Amino acid sequence: MAAKLADRGGSMTRVRMQATPGSAPLRPAGRQRILVVDDDRRLCGFLTRFLSDEGFEISAVYDGQSMSRVVADSIFDLIILDLGFPRGEDGMTLARRLRAQCDTPLIMLSGKSATIDKVVCLELGADDYITKPFEPRELLARIRTVLRRISLRFEPGEAPSSCSSMVTFCGWRLDLEQRELYSPEMEPVELTSREFKLLAALACRPGRVLSRDQILDIVANRCWTPYDRSIDVLIGKLRRKIRDDARATRLIKTVRSVGYVFSPPGH
Repeated sequence: MAAKLADRGGSMTRVRMQATPGSAPLRPAGRQRILVVDDDRRLCGFLTRFLSDEGFEISAVYDGQSMSRVVADSIFDLIILDLGFPRGEDGMTLARRLRAQCDTPLIMLSGKSATIDKVVCLELGADDYITKPFEPRELLARIRTVLRRISLRFEPGEAPSSCSSMVTFCGWRLDLEQRELYSPEMEPVELTSREFKLLAALACRPGRVLSRDQILDIVANRCWTPYDRSIDVLIGKLRRKIRDDARATRLIKTVRSVGYVFSPPGH
């Protein structure tokens, strides 16, 4: 059965699809979940069928309000979000809200091809941007690339989920559930979102070197470049907050030309 994919301007793309069974199967173990957020119901229907045939479990909603509800109730491996909505909040506002709530990989869709739109979306934390109309196979390739890159952030067995909800070091207490840090005097220490993510990533992997690329992928969902000093600046701010003297570091150590390692005394 041939299926057609159209943007609102009428451009058509064809892809060969197989008919799907009338009843929805039970979710297979390990099947990755994708949320599609787009007011174009025809496009949502097409992507649901196409990506389901490729082995994903797909949910689709048509506005920001519905997106907020479903994201609060469910966990997704990736979100595909349209940039333009005729009513309510636009895609950039929704992307900003998503990034404030979670680090779920995000691909933006848009009928706009201007470089500035792509740059703004990527700076908001999107992992990729694709312009409508698009070839379904290109979108599939981008989805797999983003998911593969996210899965390769760390070596097997390094996932933060293996870390307990409370990490202690040198009298400091880092509450991963409440996202709070307490000094040895039990005074709360205010951390920005990026500082918390960085400290949690390091503290949950003591003795393991994290590259700058890995760290930037955690805190900002983007790749590091050789001239990017944002990670070094962030490390400096975090060191000051945990009283870690950069001249004689005892908690966060620099591994020259590689990255940083969390190495508290006694580890």
